[in-house]
Amino acid sequence: MNARLPFDPIARAAQQWRTHWGEDSPYQAMATVTSIMRVQQILLAELDGALASLDLTFARYEALVLLTFSRTGELPMSKVGERLMIHPTSATHIVQRLAVQGYVDRVPNPRDGRGTLARITDAGRAVMEEATGRLHSIEFDLADLTTEQHRQMFELLRAVRVGAGDFDNY
Repeated sequence: MNARLPFDPIARAAQQWRTHWGEDSPYQAMATVTSIMRVQQILLAELDGALASLDLTFARYEALVLLTFSRTGELPMSKVGERLMIHPTSATHIVQRLAVQGYVDRVPNPRDGRGTLARITDAGRAVMEEATGRLHSIEFDLADLTTEQHRQMFELLRAVRVGAGDFDNY
């Protein structure tokens, strides 16, 4: 982690943005998106750090949770990528890594002769439960927020996701 700065560089950038491009420029939007990206970096580093001794990343943990939450403990590879909202190549890499670790089995899909299912193993369920306990204990590194702030932030970010067409908003 970098040394702490004596000022907020994103607030400073917003001031510079407003000065350079004017009061009518979207300087606040720039500061918001930059803040979101920075928080994403912070959270990913902290969550990966919490899972490192289990030889998991947060991305692999999410895949284990997804498989655990599925009705049968298995999903077609295409569904893994779709539901994790990642590129199919990334989903394949994640599942391959979990398979090497013994947390997931890759099995032929009986409903699609060309397809593969990712199936969580007992070891995968056990490490997912241990990882979940660790993430619960640090409140996913968001313990500084109140329940109401969590709700508000979720709703604000959900509005961005709806606007981007991330999912059907019924």
